[in-house]
Amino acid sequence: MGNKLLEAISHLADSYTQVTPDVLVLEFRIVNACIVSNLDGDENKWVLVDTGLESSDEFIIKCAKEKFGEETRPEAIILTHGHFDHIGAVKKLLEYWDVPVYIHELELPYVTGKKDYPLADPQVDEGLVAKMSITFPHTSIDLGDAVKPLPKDGTIPHMPGWKYIHTPGHCEGHISLFKEVGKILIAADAFCTIKQESFFSVLIQKLKISGPPKYLTTDWDLAKKSVEKIVQLKPKIAIPGHGKPLEGEDLKEHLDKLLENFDEIAKPDEGKFVDDK
Repeated sequence: MGNKLLEAISHLADSYTQVTPDVLVLEFRIVNACIVSNLDGDENKWVLVDTGLESSDEFIIKCAKEKFGEETRPEAIILTHGHFDHIGAVKKLLEYWDVPVYIHELELPYVTGKKDYPLADPQVDEGLVAKMSITFPHTSIDLGDAVKPLPKDGTIPHMPGWKYIHTPGHCEGHISLFKEVGKILIAADAFCTIKQESFFSVLIQKLKISGPPKYLTTDWDLAKKSVEKIVQLKPKIAIPGHGKPLEGEDLKEHLDKLLENFDEIAKPDEGKFVDDK
């Protein structure tokens, strides 16, 4: 039931925003995906970063056609991790485009049918999304030979000028993407700019710096270290997986606040993944 409600909400206000000349953010209200273009200096070469919920495929294809033409197809699909709201439409999109998919090697078991994520933890917050999270899909999918591990050196196939940063905590193989020129960060779920556990917050998209979604985050020590990595990058613009992009001094101030007060802002008081020793 919870997943169906999220799917319905995600299409109430499908939209997209050209955040930088080469990053288009696809906004599904529940979650964001990105189209990164202008690869190798070719404005018509692009990759898709994450695929939203299961029913997001039509909007993604529509946006791609509007931007690049009817016959367009991405060079690849990059998955920041394997949670249901980031890989939901990947199978449908592969049927349509038949392109390679890349993910961190630690996430491979979750997208090759070998390992399931733990069930979400509804104890972490009183918000409705958190309470519904126990019903969210957590079993693995199987992409077979279509999915490959990202190179160990941090490079991203088909994305010159970009690198990935291993930002675990939310899950084992979570990554964020970073472009040094312009200091652009695609943060995925390393942190949020809304309170993702709250249904009302998700609906109105009011700015509130937060850590990764609490109900699916399994290692809070690593999650904090990942925010430290991001702060050290000194990004000038950041695109989260949940919430609106932040840039400039606002971004710096909010990230510094999150890191300095991580346990109070991000970490839940209770839950099965909270270390209370």
